[in-house]
Amino acid sequence: MMSDEQQRQLAREKRREERRRLLASGPPSPCISVCQIDPKTGWCIGCHRTIDEIRDWIISPPDERQKILDALPARRSSNAG
Repeated sequence: MMSDEQQRQLAREKRREERRRLLASGPPSPCISVCQIDPKTGWCIGCHRTIDEIRDWIISPPDERQKILDALPARRSSNAG
């Protein structure tokens, strides 16, 4: 019989594996390691995501990640001027 700690550890591992599976199943992160939020737009100057989009990337389903990626070209062009 497993102890409570062993059960918690197993549950953590299952959650980690599910996050890894979800992350691998969808589009990759647009991060280019230039991580700074522009105070005017609220977007990262490197990838043009919001802080919430960056934070939630790993737990977002693939279709949500794709929606974010689809919005980035317009953000880049609107911020280019």
